[in-house]
Amino acid sequence: MRKKKEINTENYLDKIPAICGDLDWMENNGLVTVVQENKGFYNRLAQKMFKTPEVSNIDLDEFGSFVWLSIDGKNTVFDIGGKVKEEFGEEAEPLYPRLIQFLNVLKEVKYIEFL
Repeated sequence: MRKKKEINTENYLDKIPAICGDLDWMENNGLVTVVQENKGFYNRLAQKMFKTPEVSNIDLDEFGSFVWLSIDGKNTVFDIGGKVKEEFGEEAEPLYPRLIQFLNVLKEVKYIEFL
């Protein structure tokens, strides 16, 4: 028999994102650059064989940088969405599906966690 899929009844808009503590990032003129160190066996192997960099700089766009700077471990996803709507207006639409997708990507690559 097939297992039943667990249903998550928690409201995503009530979650509080926080930036992972061991992550390096810098802000320059309102745009954020996340500095990711390429660690691990396969990364070291690729660095030696293919001359890949030891550190990757991930540049966030205007929306991503604004959201990143709003993530402080106190604001909920709903609060961050309100700030984005206030800053960018209709340019941010569709706001919440876009914001949730962005936060999911950040969580998957372990840049943020939810408290």
